[in-house]
Amino acid sequence: MKYLSLPQTAERWGITPQRIQVLYSENRISGAVKIGNRWAIPDDEPNPMDARSKSGKYIKNRSEKESY
Repeated sequence: MKYLSLPQTAERWGITPQRIQVLYSENRISGAVKIGNRWAIPDDEPNPMDARSKSGKYIKNRSEKESY
């Protein structure tokens, strides 16, 4: 199995290496292993789905923001 470094994976997925570290700490990257003091991500690991809310439920209306 081929592994990629954090910067290589970040470039491939279009996100920052820091974001990959956060995803791993949230257990959203299952195949990551630590080799020495560096993380390695399997080459065939898919990019985790974005878990942020997309429903718009938490978006305030502009009129509510202007009333302050």
